[in-house]
Amino acid sequence: MSELKSELKIAIAGAGGRMGRILIEAILDAPDALLVGALDVAASASIGQASAAFLGRGASVSIESDLALGLAGADYLIDFTRPEGTLQHLAYCAEHKIKMIIGTTGFDDAGKAAIAQAAQKTAIVFAPNMSVGVNLTLKLLELAALSLSEGYDIEIVEAHHRHKVDAPSGTALKMGEVIADALGRDLKQCAVYGREGVTGERDPSTIGFATIRGGDIVGDHTVLFAGIGERIEISHKSSSRITYAHGALRAARFLADKDSGLFDMQDVLALKQAR
Repeated sequence: MSELKSELKIAIAGAGGRMGRILIEAILDAPDALLVGALDVAASASIGQASAAFLGRGASVSIESDLALGLAGADYLIDFTRPEGTLQHLAYCAEHKIKMIIGTTGFDDAGKAAIAQAAQKTAIVFAPNMSVGVNLTLKLLELAALSLSEGYDIEIVEAHHRHKVDAPSGTALKMGEVIADALGRDLKQCAVYGREGVTGERDPSTIGFATIRGGDIVGDHTVLFAGIGERIEISHKSSSRITYAHGALRAARFLADKDSGLFDMQDVLALKQAR
């Protein structure tokens, strides 16, 4: 019985999608995790199917659209879906003390405020990117920004697959936020999201963003610090979404002893203490 108590009882949102399936496989392969629930939208063709059928494992929980059914027995919900869906799940999880790992991107300020409010009732890890490598990159960007605070223009270039619906990516925006915070700037005031026509000379206080969408690119991010006579590029390139799944499981383990509070992957990886 003691071994069962130590297992992470996890449900997955968007279980019929690409990321949902990767998360399911990662949970089934993890020795300390147990898949106890799977959710998808009512219109999904996967509703009622075994969640691990795509792996040839028929004996698994079925995919449900009803939150009470899909989350019955779950201590954690991992959610990489859309803001509107995540916010519905959030209200239910806060009410029922189910911990959340949120990798959904594209929230507006009201959505982010709702997550912060829900974290007063349950424990939440909210991060635009769960990859361990990306979050180490964020720490490197903070250090670079502090060292290159004068005389360097900053541009962020990101590329994703053709199906991604938000731009710039949540990861690119997080990179911009980290850099702006290190420089004592407000990203909302200094970000430039597009250039066209006669734009005039570049304002050195701005942080530029460029977006590429095409093919099956999982996720590439490069931050360019361009000075006079030199440039520094810090890049992260994802070749598989499995890194996000492994990071999400690491986040669930981090929340094991937390009853409430809002955390990010920098907390999970103890990078906020690193200097």
